[in-house]
Amino acid sequence: MANQKDHSKPPVCVTGANGFIGSWLIKTLLDHGYTTIHASVFPGSDPSHLFSLPEATGAGVNLVMHEANLLDADAVANAIHGCAGGGVFHVASPCTLEDPVDPQKELVDPAVKGTLNVLAAAKKFNVRRVVLTSSISAMVPNPNWPSHKVFDETSWTDLDYCRSRQKWYPVSKTQAEKAAWEFAEKNGLDIVAINPSTCLGQLLQPSLNASCAVLQQLLRGSKDTQEYHWLGAVHVKDVAKAQVLLFESLDASGRYLCTNGIYQFSDFAERVSKLLPEFPVYRFNGETQPGLVACKDAAKRLIDLGLIFTPVEDAIGDTVESLKEKGFLGPEKSQP
Repeated sequence: MANQKDHSKPPVCVTGANGFIGSWLIKTLLDHGYTTIHASVFPGSDPSHLFSLPEATGAGVNLVMHEANLLDADAVANAIHGCAGGGVFHVASPCTLEDPVDPQKELVDPAVKGTLNVLAAAKKFNVRRVVLTSSISAMVPNPNWPSHKVFDETSWTDLDYCRSRQKWYPVSKTQAEKAAWEFAEKNGLDIVAINPSTCLGQLLQPSLNASCAVLQQLLRGSKDTQEYHWLGAVHVKDVAKAQVLLFESLDASGRYLCTNGIYQFSDFAERVSKLLPEFPVYRFNGETQPGLVACKDAAKRLIDLGLIFTPVEDAIGDTVESLKEKGFLGPEKSQP
């Protein structure tokens, strides 16, 4: 079988390949028969878990590692070289668990300039399509959004609002996505963007990522309402499937919100509490996201392409199991 699919799928490059979403994307590409995958990772970071994935060492599989700082245009170009007629999945973007000391240098520049370096290389080497992994952080917070309307792909994060509140990750993701669309328009590059909500699921990578830390903190009794950056949750495997779907769907274009519904974080916390009563999950009173309109099929654009979302309960269960296995979740505390 492996030899039969050697030439059926084009070569692709994945940036941020050893991160949470990137690792799942590599796994999903391999599962879908992609055999030539250029995996770009931050210099000095550990990509060894990628070679432990099923099919990573199968016959005819060529998983090539490239160390590339996104701000190094030559290194980025080297990772993308050889993907003519294929695709680039730009996943890499800095996201810290701690507040940045220098937000411009640590978050904004790598996100924006790094994205432009990736797109320039994709254009140079005649890549067919770039799938840009943006975020709901490029859609919210948007305090000017009509209070009666469900959030959709036309919403953009209010940068002044974020800057005034020192919310730098949304600034970085919004500026990076806007820069990408501007580049695409000027240079005739085929780009599709995916905007995932809070990603949950099994951690394939050894380190804790920011989105799974949201659930980890909730299970530890955190009272953080996630007011600024919550629209819902999604299983990371669905994000990876959606990325491949957006690359392969010829008529896909524009932005795609990727979430299994929009609802209050307080509703999510209640769901977690019922699933895992042994943990001291805080019960929020009322709305954690004032005025947020709930919607079960908010990711209608992806659903129309054929994506079937994994139940949020499964995403929560898979995350908790993985957090325990990797030592990121201590023993349960009994409720008094």
